[in-house]
Amino acid sequence: MNAPLRTFLGMLALTVIAAALAGWLGVRYGVHRGLPPADLDTMVHQQLDLSSDQNRRIEALEAQYADRRLALQAEMTSANQDLAAAIMQEHAYGPRADQAIGRFHRAMRALQEATIRHVLAMRAVLAPGQAKKFDALIAKALIADEP
Repeated sequence: MNAPLRTFLGMLALTVIAAALAGWLGVRYGVHRGLPPADLDTMVHQQLDLSSDQNRRIEALEAQYADRRLALQAEMTSANQDLAAAIMQEHAYGPRADQAIGRFHRAMRALQEATIRHVLAMRAVLAPGQAKKFDALIAKALIADEP
């Protein structure tokens, strides 16, 4: 085999290897970045080595919170629908729009308060060592969405 052909085939092989490696790394990075972060309840069950009693108590808290969260989210959706109707009918920031925004904000505040109460209720079920890990998870979750 002559030298130019050997050089060409060597460069071709290096290009194929580099492209395959880049593709593999891109997929690995994309899959990792594309996964949504685990929610707090999932992390609690996976990372805190809960006893069966703790699991039972936390699952009861989660069920109670889920019902409250769904009701408040429905209230926020309804308030947004009222806001849309007010804007479409009045074409101005009038009393109906103001009422819908106030209603949305009250529901949003209630949801945030319910979430904090839920978090603290779960924490109360934990042993001191678990609570310390839990606190770190909470801190991470609260700052995770910062720009």
